[in-house]
Amino acid sequence: QVQLVESGGGLVQAGGSLRLSCAPSGRLFRINAMGWYRQARGKQRELVAAVTSGGSTNYTDSVKGRFTISRDNAKNTVYLQMNSLKPEDTGVYYCNVKGVRFGFWVETDYWGQGTQVTVSS
Repeated sequence: QVQLVESGGGLVQAGGSLRLSCAPSGRLFRINAMGWYRQARGKQRELVAAVTSGGSTNYTDSVKGRFTISRDNAKNTVYLQMNSLKPEDTGVYYCNVKGVRFGFWVETDYWGQGTQVTVSS
């Protein structure tokens, strides 16, 4: 059983910074893309940032220049550095890992439990 363990959410004032991290608790044969999604109250979940196994990144327009996604392949960990936070960044942030598990050789989406990020004005 593979679960994603997230950490780093919290309450911060506008203009502040937070760093999220996420890693699988079980072992995966291969990890492909890793990313972060967020869901604000009353809105659909949206992709915030993603990074491929080769290190290519993409961001939603609203966070470009403020957020940085990175991954440490040795630790199977993905990070989201969030700077210059705005109240509209408030929401539950979910880690997503696209991986292949031993014995089940099909790429699967794994999700974290979500971590709350609240930015006060």
